[in-house]
Amino acid sequence: MQSHSIRRVVSGVLAATSVILVVTVAQPTATAAPVPFQQAPPTGSDALAKYRDLAAQAEKLNEDLLKAQEDLKAKQADLDKATNDVNAAKAQAAAASENQKKYQAEVDKFAGASFTSGVQLNKLSALLSGTSTQDFLDRSSALEVLASGKNASLDNLTGTIRQATDAAAKASDAAKRAQDARDTAAKLTQDIEAKQKTLNDQIEQVKAADRTLSAADKAAQRDTGGKAPNVKAPTAAAQTAVNAALSKLGSAYVWGATGPGTFDCSGLMLWAYNKAGITLPRNSAAQAQFGTPVPRDQLQPGDLVAYYSPVSHIGMYIGDGKMVHAPTTGDVVKISPLQSQYAGATRPTA
Repeated sequence: MQSHSIRRVVSGVLAATSVILVVTVAQPTATAAPVPFQQAPPTGSDALAKYRDLAAQAEKLNEDLLKAQEDLKAKQADLDKATNDVNAAKAQAAAASENQKKYQAEVDKFAGASFTSGVQLNKLSALLSGTSTQDFLDRSSALEVLASGKNASLDNLTGTIRQATDAAAKASDAAKRAQDARDTAAKLTQDIEAKQKTLNDQIEQVKAADRTLSAADKAAQRDTGGKAPNVKAPTAAAQTAVNAALSKLGSAYVWGATGPGTFDCSGLMLWAYNKAGITLPRNSAAQAQFGTPVPRDQLQPGDLVAYYSPVSHIGMYIGDGKMVHAPTTGDVVKISPLQSQYAGATRPTA
């Protein structure tokens, strides 16, 4: 009885394995996107492992620095706009003030106005002071003209007062936004200086670790992962970006570099997609938010694949579970299997 149970279990396992094999073989290979598999642990010495760890920390610091610099640019743009708004509001307030003086003078002219005889401006006075019916009609028409002018002047005065009030409110709001932008920019500037110092300190540690690497370790870092494959991307833009990135295999990683000879991870993506007419944000975290999110089982060549939380590394999917990327300092642009700590993917569009 037990042997029958065992045979049934074995038969079930074999059947399931056959189904898995059929499904695997049935998958298209041109632009299909298999579920990304995780990269095997890198080979090399303990010294190389330590070096890579220090370099990865430096890469994260570099991406943090790039983000802070982009935030500063954005805040400077906010400051410029707020300053322009302040100037525009002041000009509007000055114009409204001049108009207010003009219309106030007109209203003052009408206030208590009378005919040259001093008779009050109303139809009863026109009737009592007139000498004929025609005289009354003429005087009534004149009164209507005067009344219309008075109302227009009052409306104009009211409008200019409102404009002056609105302009003052706009100027106050713009001034507050400008001050907030200045304060934030100053804080970001200090933050950037601190991040730059931290990065420089980390770079020194990386350089020290580099001196401990053997020739074999350094050769492993220069490995490009093979020649550029013939990748078929789903769109013309993605094809251009993939071809551009693969054309840089073997180019050195340099912090903050955006090509054309050296790159950091986000710099390579920026340069490659720029060739396709698409401008990506500068840092990896922002690039990971650019375009349309893509589930990991629907990846296509040209998609950006991001790593870590928060994101501090990014590459470009090229199919077959692989990507092209600029790993870190001491390394070169290369083809690698998709790595662990996968954080998501996006599909850039124009």
